Amino acid sequence: MDEEGFGHHFGVLFPAFAHFALGWWHRETGRPLGREDVEPLTWALVEAATRIAAADYLASVEWLQAYSRRMAAWWAGGFDLLVTPTLPHPPLPLGSYPADDLRRTAVAAIKTVTFTAPFNVTGQPAISLPLHVTPDGLPVGVQLVAASSREDILLRIASQVELARPWAGRRPPVCA
Repeated sequence: MDEEGFGHHFGVLFPAFAHFALGWWHRETGRPLGREDVEPLTWALVEAATRIAAADYLASVEWLQAYSRRMAAWWAGGFDLLVTPTLPHPPLPLGSYPADDLRRTAVAAIKTVTFTAPFNVTGQPAISLPLHVTPDGLPVGVQLVAASSREDILLRIASQVELARPWAGRRPPVCA
């Protein structure tokens, strides 16, 4: 379902969203947020957003809306559920992204959301279930995705999976 162009258009909207989010928090708290308030990659995204032309932003919105309709058509073809990994690799320990190279950090972060980003765009209901644990105790998720407005299918399947493989009592070695 990944189509050529998704990464480019998502890459246009994501910085714009970071910029919007900082503005939202400013309006909510009455305090502007600056470089010292966010991670370096977030600030780099905010700065990148100021260089996005309105026409390019709107072209990406249009492309991603069409992408969302193409994704919806897959479910309309008779499928109830899509099953993917949540992450393309086991969870990384905190501090794994290279702090000294924002470009490498951005590439690593983008790769991490390979399976989840499409459904942030389409707005489809998705859930990540912690069905495996790495030897060092970190959860490994399986993502289930349903058609738009079909949270009922997702929740029914997820509850059946949880009955078969309970996870409520499992905790990673460091947790809140």
